Amino acid sequence: MASSPAATAETFNYTVVRQFAIMTVVWGIVGMLVGVVIAAQLLWPQLNLDIPWLTYGRLRPLHTNAVIFAFGGSALFAASYYVVQRTCQARLFCGKLAAFTFWGWQLVILSAAITLPLGITTSKEYAELEWPIDILITLVWVAYAIVFFGTIVKRRSKHIYVSNWFFGSYILTIAILHIVNNIEMPVSLWKSYSAYAGVQDAMVQWWYGHNAVGFFLTTSFLGMMYYFIPKQAERPIYSYRLSIVHFWALAFTYMWAGPHHLLYTSLPDWTQSLGMVFSLILLAPSWGGMINGIMTLSGAWHKLRTDPILKFMVVSLSFYGMSTFEGSMMSIRTVNALSHYTDWTIGHVHSGALGWVAMITFGMLYYLIPRLWGREKMYSTRLIEVHFWIATIGVVLYIAAMWIAGVMQGLMWRATEADGSLTYSFVESVKSTYPFYMIRLMGGALYFSGMLVMAYNVFKTVMGQTPVNPVIPLETNDPVRSIAASANA
Repeated sequence: MASSPAATAETFNYTVVRQFAIMTVVWGIVGMLVGVVIAAQLLWPQLNLDIPWLTYGRLRPLHTNAVIFAFGGSALFAASYYVVQRTCQARLFCGKLAAFTFWGWQLVILSAAITLPLGITTSKEYAELEWPIDILITLVWVAYAIVFFGTIVKRRSKHIYVSNWFFGSYILTIAILHIVNNIEMPVSLWKSYSAYAGVQDAMVQWWYGHNAVGFFLTTSFLGMMYYFIPKQAERPIYSYRLSIVHFWALAFTYMWAGPHHLLYTSLPDWTQSLGMVFSLILLAPSWGGMINGIMTLSGAWHKLRTDPILKFMVVSLSFYGMSTFEGSMMSIRTVNALSHYTDWTIGHVHSGALGWVAMITFGMLYYLIPRLWGREKMYSTRLIEVHFWIATIGVVLYIAAMWIAGVMQGLMWRATEADGSLTYSFVESVKSTYPFYMIRLMGGALYFSGMLVMAYNVFKTVMGQTPVNPVIPLETNDPVRSIAASANA
C-alpha cells in the first residue's frame, strides 16, 4: 500500500543522499579532468610546467584516488543509503552519524587532493594516503557500517533485499582490507613504513589491491545494479535465486584472485597458480550476474529506443561482462607474459572503470536526481541521450587504443634477433605508442565532456522551480518491493 508523501518524508533521510549525489558529479569532473591532463602529459611532458606538484608521478595517484574513492565512493554512499532505506522501509539509523560520514569522507578526499601533489605518499597502489588520513578513513568507514547495518536491524520489511547483501559485504570487506594493508609504523606526522617487508608486503598489497577492485568497484556496484535496473525497466529481477548464488560465489572466489597481479615474481609458484585458477573460476559468477541483469529486460527491450537511462545501465552490464572475461584471460600465465606492464592493462582497467562503474553510476544518478529533488524528470532527456553517445564513443576510443598499443608493446618487447639480442629498443616502442596515446586522449576528453553535459543537466534539474512532489511516495507496483513481498509470503 502506498504511503502519503508526508509519511514518506518522516520515514526517510534524503538529505545525506542528496549531498553524496551532488558530490559524485563534482568529484567525477575533478577526477576525470586530472585524467585528461595526465593523458596529455604523456604526449607533451612539458605540460607539467616544471612544477613538481603537476608532474605525472604526483597527479596519477590523485587521478586514481579521485575517480575511485571520491567519484565512485560518493556514488556508493548515495546509492546504499537510498536503497537500504527504501528496501527496509526504515529511516537511516543515527542521522548525525550519517552526516559525519558525508563530511568525513569529503575531508578524506580533500586531504588526498592536498597531500598527493605534495608527494606525501606511501607509494602503495590505491593505498597511497598516509597514516593520519588512513585513521580518518577508518573512523568514517566504521560510522558507515553502523549506519548501514543499524538501518537493516531496524527494518520494517522482514526480507533483506539482495542489493543490501552486496552493499553489506563490500562495507565489511573494505574495512578488513583497509586495516590489514595499512598496518604501518609512523616515523613522523606524514611518513610511515609498512609493517610488512619484501614479498609479504607485495602479497598483502595485491590481496588488498585486487579486492579493492573486487569489492569497492564490483560487488558494491552490483548492489546498485540489482536495485536500479529493475526500477528503471519496471521489471523484476530475472532470477532472484541466481542473484543470491551470484552473491555467494562472487564473495568467495574474489578473495583468492589477488596473486594474479604478481605472476613471474618471487611470490611462491603455488600462490601464483592459486590466483590464476580462482581468477578463471571468477568468470562464472561474474557472467551469471551480468546475464541476470540483462535478462531482467526480457519483455522490456523496446524501452531502449526511448530511454537513455536504461541504455546507460545495459551498456554498463555489457562492459562488466567484457571486463571480467578479459580479466580472467589476462590472469593466465602465457597471456600475462604478453600483457603485463603494457597499456593493455590500462585498457582493461578503464573498460571496467569507465564502461562498468561510471556508466552504471550515471544511470543511477539520472534515476535518482529528479526523485530526490521532487522533479518529474531530468531537465533534458535529450542531453542524457547526448551524454550516453559521447561517453560510449569516448570509452570505446580509449580502450581500443590501449588494447592495440598494449599488444604492440608486448610483442615489441619480446621480439629478438637470431643472436638473442632485442629487435627493438624501449624508446622505439614508446615512439610507436605515440599515435595511440593521441587516440586515448581524444577518448578521455570525450568522456570528460560528457561529464560536463551531465553536470549541466543535473544543475538545471536541481535548480528547477516547480517540484511535482517534494518527496518520493512508495510505489504500489514497485518490482523490487514485489520481490520482497513474495519472499516474505
